[in-house]
Amino acid sequence: MPNISKLGRARCLGSAAVLAVVLSAGAALTPSATADAAATERATTFELVGKQTSAGVVDVGKGGTSIGDQNVVHEDLYRDGKKVGDHSAVCTVTQVSPTALQCLGTFLLPEGQFAAQSLLHLPAPASVDVAITGGSGDYSTGQGFIRTVPAGETERHFTVHLLP
Repeated sequence: MPNISKLGRARCLGSAAVLAVVLSAGAALTPSATADAAATERATTFELVGKQTSAGVVDVGKGGTSIGDQNVVHEDLYRDGKKVGDHSAVCTVTQVSPTALQCLGTFLLPEGQFAAQSLLHLPAPASVDVAITGGSGDYSTGQGFIRTVPAGETERHFTVHLLP
């Protein structure tokens, strides 16, 4: 049975920064110079702040970091200082040295949900672009990306770019 233990804040933040699942940096889906400029201009963009409420590690192998270990994070989401939703992410270790994590996250807002994923290599860069891979409700088209930036030990800023 996996052992779930509490992580130090710094390690949780590193895992969270990977996201944004979240999440969880990693494989990013960002508009390139060759992207359709008109579609990019029509993108819906909004800001969210994630404040971590819980985090843990599932250690499935030998003690310490090993393939299959998981970092689990939950955050409350805020817009303009008001709580508007939740974000949960799971990052699974896929390589130990150098460390690589496959991160999957879900954002729940009043308008619907959207999922995001990224392959993160540690140490993570200052910001990470995470691909939006699907959604429901107002986010049913589920395309775009989320830029995530750490803002302290237990807070992250998200800029969501939803493509039409």
